[in-house]
Amino acid sequence: MADTQTRLDEMIARLRERGHRLTPQRMAVLRILASSEEHPSVEQIYERVKVDFPMTSLATIYKTVTLLREMGEVLELGFSDDSNRYDGNKPYPHPHLICVKCKKIVDLEVASLSELPQVVAQSTGYQIVSQRLDFFGVCPQCRGK
Repeated sequence: MADTQTRLDEMIARLRERGHRLTPQRMAVLRILASSEEHPSVEQIYERVKVDFPMTSLATIYKTVTLLREMGEVLELGFSDDSNRYDGNKPYPHPHLICVKCKKIVDLEVASLSELPQVVAQSTGYQIVSQRLDFFGVCPQCRGK
């Protein structure tokens, strides 16, 4: 996990470089994404932001997350049930463990997987433009229930 303050500073700098405003609501979204290990959905981010900014709309959160995704500052994890989740802490391709019961998402650090895109490209002739590797299972907490 990246240092939260360093990650937040990187996101702020990128927004400033592109001339985007840093409203209090946008800053709240950035803080949540920079510090979150849970890979929140837009709705989960909204619930957290509206505690401090009750007049914030869900559309504001969607716009901010979309902007950050387009800038490469968050990694979007799309799922077939339209429950997209976002990783602002590590906005680059990396493997995830996903619990099929509680939907918890955990970052997985496996050094041997880092070379996989190059191996695939060399063996197939494809130019790899993106990658995603997810492992699905039942987390220890759900197994204990």
